Order: sequence, then structure tokens, then C-alpha cells
Amino acid sequence: MTLSKWQPFRELNTIRRQMDRLFEDMLSSSDRDWLGLHNMGGMWTPAVEIKETDKTLVLKAEIPGIDVKDLEVEVGEDRVTISGEHKEETKTEEKEKNYFRSEFYYGKFERLIPLPMPIKTDAIESSFKNGILILTMPKVETEPKKVVKVNLADS
Repeated sequence: MTLSKWQPFRELNTIRRQMDRLFEDMLSSSDRDWLGLHNMGGMWTPAVEIKETDKTLVLKAEIPGIDVKDLEVEVGEDRVTISGEHKEETKTEEKEKNYFRSEFYYGKFERLIPLPMPIKTDAIESSFKNGILILTMPKVETEPKKVVKVNLADS
């Protein structure tokens, strides 16, 4: 029997490499959008896009298959919350059929999107067509910062 010296740091390094590989596999997986949190842990959340114009922020969200009555949008000065429920269509004839595969997510969802700048909550325009929610939100107009010269002669 051969004795070998225990090297705890080598074992820790092995564990670190295995964890690095695990996270790399999760983040580079082609069937998941982990960075966008689009399908994390089996819970679906809408993908969003935010674009800035001179006077507005435009937020687009993909929300396919959701009826407008099952959708709720709340806008604060610094965030947008989109929530709703994707309901499964149930017909009496289909209850007896067996599914071979279903990748649809049914149930409630919620996504909180922080905004990069304050917006006016009293002048938001919205549209929801073909599963795309568009919010046009005017930015809070800030006055240019003034620079004032201080007279130190009187001190």
C-alpha cells in the first residue's frame, strides 16, 4: 500500500474547476436564455428590450399567447412590473388525449424591469398587438446643472 500526502488545496482547486464547468454549461446552453432570465428554473418570464430616444424610453416585451385581460402592467418612476397568467386551453375532448411533449409554460409569471433613468408616469403610451407589449415612457426632463462661481474676496 502506497501512502500519498493529502493536499487539500489541490482538492479545492478540483472542486472550483468543476463548479466553473457547471456554470459555463448553464450559461452557454443553446436551449436556455439564462442571461436574460427568460426561462430560469422552469418559470417563464417575458423577454424585454429597452431603447432610449431623445425624450423617451421605449420598452418592448414579448408576451405571446397571453390575453390582454390576463396581463397587468405597473409603471413606477424607476421600474416596470409585468405580470399575468398564461392559461391552458382546456376542451373536454382534449382532456382524454395524451401529450407526447409539451414545452409550454402555464401559470402565473412576473418580471420586474429596472429603468436606467426616471420617467414621467402620467404620460405613458402603450400598445399590445400580436403578443408584443410596447410602452413609450417620457423621460423626466432635468434642468442642466448650473455652475456658479463663488466670490471668495469677501472672506
